[in-house]
Amino acid sequence: MKNPYPGMNPYLQFRWGDFHTRFTVAMSDALNQSLPEDLEARVEESITVDIEEERRTIYPDVNVFELDSGSSVAVALAQVATVAEATVVKLRDDPRTERHIEILDHKTGGRVITAIELLSPANKTSEGVAAYHKKQAEFIAARVNLVEIDLIRGGQFILAMPERKLPRKCHTPYLINVRRATQPDEANLYPITLRDPLPNIPIPLRSTDRDAVLQLQPLLDECFERGRYRLNYQQPPDPPLTDDEESWSDRRLRELGLRA
Repeated sequence: MKNPYPGMNPYLQFRWGDFHTRFTVAMSDALNQSLPEDLEARVEESITVDIEEERRTIYPDVNVFELDSGSSVAVALAQVATVAEATVVKLRDDPRTERHIEILDHKTGGRVITAIELLSPANKTSEGVAAYHKKQAEFIAARVNLVEIDLIRGGQFILAMPERKLPRKCHTPYLINVRRATQPDEANLYPITLRDPLPNIPIPLRSTDRDAVLQLQPLLDECFERGRYRLNYQQPPDPPLTDDEESWSDRRLRELGLRA
């Protein structure tokens, strides 16, 4: 099924976790086809957990793979291993894996030159805002270019710029912010309404490089089709649209036969 909206489908926020992963990987793959040979776009993961009143982000140093329980190695380990006694801590929520893209410069030993964040609902809730602001500050302090893609209509404003300085024309459902390390006092904003296709955006690299261009709409449409998303268009999305947006959305969905 094709995406019935010109740009970001607001109903996808019901399936955001799955779509976030798919879209992040697609952006990384697309960038690697156009970056200079000594640069690499890589998807990085962090695991966010809520422990009692403290929320923290863990970056895994070791990946654990499952051994076949019938293998000789697994049997031998089971026979000789003594398991340490655990201290049990009750977790409020299951761990969440959050992903972002880092562009690495292999000429300088893998230094991160650009970070691309596709924001999630967890970033924009009260529990996640502080952790995300900490990550923002670390990127900016390290003179890393920062690209923030906010396709989440709900939650707090968390882009790397003061909300009070947001121009009126940028009060749109979706918003992209590009912060260049060479221009630390500027934010380049790309407002997107519900009726707009997602734009082609510049991805700043090193000062000696031309910007890479990330074509968001074709990637979103491809992810939508490959993901085979079956969404219920009979009900309004959550969070609700404005009256004007809902009226336009209702007409479009009825024209396409997706709403009775």
